[in-house]
Amino acid sequence: MRRALLAITGLAAGTTALVVLKGAPGTGQASQDLPAALAPAAPGGSPAPGGPTPTAPGAVTPSAAPSASAKPSAKPSADRKPASRGGTRTSSAPAAPRTTTKAPAPTTRTVTGRSVSYEYGSLQVKITLSGSRIVDATAIGMPLGGQSGQRSDDVQARYSGSSGEVVAKQSANLSTVSGATYTSTAYKQSLQSAIDKA
Repeated sequence: MRRALLAITGLAAGTTALVVLKGAPGTGQASQDLPAALAPAAPGGSPAPGGPTPTAPGAVTPSAAPSASAKPSAKPSADRKPASRGGTRTSSAPAAPRTTTKAPAPTTRTVTGRSVSYEYGSLQVKITLSGSRIVDATAIGMPLGGQSGQRSDDVQARYSGSSGEVVAKQSANLSTVSGATYTSTAYKQSLQSAIDKA
């Protein structure tokens, strides 16, 4: 009975010493390197009555307080990096995504207005848009030659092209070309229908 009591007491003392050493900061590695002689006695192992716990020659006896050589250093070692919560090591924070300030290029498209019949024939206005802005306009199907052809040329010169009145005003609210009222009116009606489609 006395031997069993001494075995239990020895086991408790050895376990306490290991817990203290393992729990002390910076001594995790030291507690793993304990010689087998300092490991807690197995149940049933009995030390000599009244004698000290057997130790191997040259072994260090564990103490309740960590030794000066086992104190943690103020700076972490160069080869040890802090572990993240998931247990994996990270070398650096991920790079922030780049933001671009350049707007996407507007798409260019063409829209053709309805065919409008007038006194000298019929015409349609075709506009080219970049995004929502009109960048070009032209009339198609206008009469050629003679006096009606001359009126058509005057209307085209005033309204159409990338520097014409349609691009400048961005609407069908155009001034009437003198001497070409019918042609001007037909042009504006077809232009308005093209703008409505766009």
